[in-house]
Amino acid sequence: MSGDDAHAETIRTFGLGDEDIAAWRASGLGDAEFVDWLTDRVARRPSGSRAREVYGAEDVHDWARRAILDSLALEPGDHLLEVGCGGGLLLRDALVTGAATTGIDHSEEMVALARERAPSANVLVGEAERLPFDDGTFTAVAMSVVFFFLDDPARVLRECRRVLVRGGRLAVYTTAPELRGTPAAPEPVASRGHFYTDEELAELAERAELRGVAVRNDRGGQLLTARV
Repeated sequence: MSGDDAHAETIRTFGLGDEDIAAWRASGLGDAEFVDWLTDRVARRPSGSRAREVYGAEDVHDWARRAILDSLALEPGDHLLEVGCGGGLLLRDALVTGAATTGIDHSEEMVALARERAPSANVLVGEAERLPFDDGTFTAVAMSVVFFFLDDPARVLRECRRVLVRGGRLAVYTTAPELRGTPAAPEPVASRGHFYTDEELAELAERAELRGVAVRNDRGGQLLTARV
């Protein structure tokens, strides 16, 4: 099997199709760059019609969404920031509580989708490492299945602390090492992610000077909660 055929087969194993194979071939990238391209295409910076279908689906990361919203217990008067908002379903559900919502994502396609799914939310393109907000803007911050991809998680957590008011809450849902290589974190995409034990995850939050840090692990799904 040629390298191109092998890449096409890998693309299909991730539920992608002809449009995505054509996008890979048109990218002009070499074999050494394939895994990074695939990781962006399916998870890190989703794009294409299949990505819009997946990240706009009602059940996408629904377990993480429920865990985050339950832990934050949003109310009218809250202002939630979701970092890496994807298709906007968490923002949409948060709006039902009466809270104001803002989302940020580095994928322009996901920002467009989030604006469709949560039209009352403020959604913009931006980077987690440099949040474009003033200090103390939000009462709550959420991250749903994006922490895995952060190259400098401590910096992002410090940014989250900066934009939270005193007493503000943080909820992060991510994937534990025991799920590496499973459908929750399949290879080769898992090779581009960062896994943390519960203790390591808590330590990252404490290094960012967050308080009340706790990690709950439910069969490999980790929920980190903390306050400012």
